[in-house]
Amino acid sequence: MDPSLLLSPLFLLTIDIQKPSLIRQPFKQESISVLIGISGDNRGRIIIEGTNGCMSKIGEGMFVIPLEGEMLESFAAELGNMLAGNIATCLETENTIIDITPPTVIVGNTKIYGFNEAVNLPISLEGVGTLHIILMVEM
Repeated sequence: MDPSLLLSPLFLLTIDIQKPSLIRQPFKQESISVLIGISGDNRGRIIIEGTNGCMSKIGEGMFVIPLEGEMLESFAAELGNMLAGNIATCLETENTIIDITPPTVIVGNTKIYGFNEAVNLPISLEGVGTLHIILMVEM
């Protein structure tokens, strides 16, 4: 499966999918992220993390106005929904069925526990910043 297909909501941006890395708990977040649970053939969580500036620039590219405060947090939830929904759809073509939970937005300095290892896939967006897609699969 082509990883760029998972990012179709961001196709108007120049995307550089960087080398994935393994992270161990706790996951430390410093700005804003969206946590989405996954169930079905695989169980775990997806976290989409970025800076406020990065999320705001993505939103501005889609809505032509800068986003901040509650509007930024609402947009981050919707962006997480779009990306996780695309992941679920792409996995279905590989005969893997997953369901996703509603998004939970996490703002500020946070540590997330409850996993052994996770994969961090940094996605660099030209002129915008970097999003980190973190996949925590329960074994």
